[in-house]
Order: sequence, then C-alpha cells, then structure tokens
Amino acid sequence: MAARKTTKKPNVSAEELTDYYREMLLIRRFEEKAGQLYGMGLIGGFCHLYIGQEAVVVGLEAATEEGDKRITSYRDHGHMLACGMDPGGVMAELTGRIGGLSKGKGGSMHMFSKEKHFYGGHGIVGAQVPLGAGLAFADKYKGNGRVTFTYFGDGAANQGQVYETFNMAALWDLPVVFVIENNQYAMGTAQARSTSTKDIYHRGEAFGIPGEIVNGMDVLAVKAAGEKAVSHCRAGKGPYILEIKTYRYRGHSMSDPAKYRTREEVQKVREQSDPIEHVRELLLTGKHATEDDLKAIDKEIKEIVNQAAEFSKESPEPSVEELWTDIYA
Repeated sequence: MAARKTTKKPNVSAEELTDYYREMLLIRRFEEKAGQLYGMGLIGGFCHLYIGQEAVVVGLEAATEEGDKRITSYRDHGHMLACGMDPGGVMAELTGRIGGLSKGKGGSMHMFSKEKHFYGGHGIVGAQVPLGAGLAFADKYKGNGRVTFTYFGDGAANQGQVYETFNMAALWDLPVVFVIENNQYAMGTAQARSTSTKDIYHRGEAFGIPGEIVNGMDVLAVKAAGEKAVSHCRAGKGPYILEIKTYRYRGHSMSDPAKYRTREEVQKVREQSDPIEHVRELLLTGKHATEDDLKAIDKEIKEIVNQAAEFSKESPEPSVEELWTDIYA
C-alpha cells in the first residue's frame, strides 16, 4: 500500500495510539482467522465479518467509562474484542464449543457478557435498538451516570422500531448514543438505492435529537465524536446520534460473494482510507514506533489469534444437558 502523507498531529499519547493500533489489528486478524475457519467448515451458520470497520468500535470504546453498556447487531465480533472479551472465548463460541462465551449455544450472532456490559449481538434487524433504549432507561432510573451505546447499520435505520425508539428516548431524555455504522451497503443494496436521504442522522431532528457525521475510517475522529456524544448524555441532555461512515471489505456475510460492487471499489478504499494503515502511518511519521516495533505487534497479535483458534478447535462440544441451562438470566 502506498504511503499517505499525514500532517495532522494526533490528540492522544503515543501509548494510546499504539493501543488503538493493537486493538484494531486484533480485530482484523481475528476476523481473517474466523473467515479461514468458516471456509474449513469449523464455523457453521451465519458469520458476518467486521473487516474494514475496526476504527468505529475501537474509537468509541476509547470514549467509554466502566459500567457503560453496549448492544449491537449480528456483526458483533469486533465489538466483543474491543470491550475486552477473551478472544479464545469468542472464537470457541463461533465454533460452537463449550469454551465459548455462550457455552457454544449462541454462535456468531448471539454472544453476551454481563461482566463486560455487552448485551449481545442480535440477529433480528433493528431489534437491538429498543433494547438499547431500555438499558439506558434502567441507568437513568438508577441515576448512575452510565451511557449505553446502541449500534445498528444503515439498513436497519429504515426499520420503524428505530423511530419509535428515537421518540421514546427523546421524550425521556435517555442517556443513549445511537451509533449508525453506515458501511454503505444494507446487505447487498447500496445506500443510495435503499435510503431516501444521503445522511441518515438528520432523521433524529424530527425528535429533537442532535447528531453528526463521523469519518469511521479515522479512529481519532471517532474517539473525539464519541467523547462529545458521551458528554452530552452524561449531562442529562438526552440521546445523541452518531452516523459513522465506514466500509466493510468483505460481503455482508461469508456466504455473500459481493457481486454488487467492483473489486476496484474495495481496493480504492483499502489504498486510500484503511483505518489500520492510517494509525500505522501516524505512529511511523510521528516517530512513536519503528517498522520493527509494528512487526513485533503484528507477530504478537497473530500468536493471540492462533491460540484462540486452537482453543476453539480443542474445546469440546456442549453436552445435551446444556440445552436446559442459562434459559433465564
């Protein structure tokens, strides 16, 4: 990839920038490995990869505090890793093993961690949006100052339940950040063909909800926008909408050949806007790291992912008795 000149200085420390690089690289390598395991038949069912969108969740997690909640859709592996869930547990869940974070019973789309305040990936399009508002309502009721990040895509933004939720969240001044991960394609349909407006966040204006567009390929821009949104919510001013423009490099799921766009389009985004490459350049041009330092990080991450993959293959399948456990929280 040709190097891009970066003149703007990052508003974070070298240590923070390195952490963002490591976290995004973990998601990228994890998803690449998941794709391999799916191709080998070790992961069944649906599998939606997050490759290309890493800066969104890493940037927003940098704006959170302990106790803040997150809920998302079925493209959820990146969110799990970014909030600190164990890579081995995530991968074992993908392969349906007892060592998985849902004991092998949830698979790719349905994981959960009370410890990490991660309230699931959800398979029904848009279903997590009202649930996210419910989480925020509980926090407001308790007066604990927590904020809920409710993620959904550009396709889900056309669901009626999203606007019912906007109305309630605004009416009750709920501390919820609605995050529209706009990766330009609702499954296989380009936004211009499925959505009547160019920018989706404007729809919040009908309910008095402020929002903004964010460059989702720049982790620092996402972090800054996340801090602004969180400050708004913690101040008791109600919900906030972040429409984060991003891009997925793979198809909607592993079964999608993505013939609705050209390889040239995907390659252009990779060359000009890759979120990991952007941070890599900031580290190198700012002399915060050397090529050898970054190679060492890549090696470290690959070892973590390989260990997660081995754990996912060695962990046994859940017993029949597991069907009757964890039915109720």
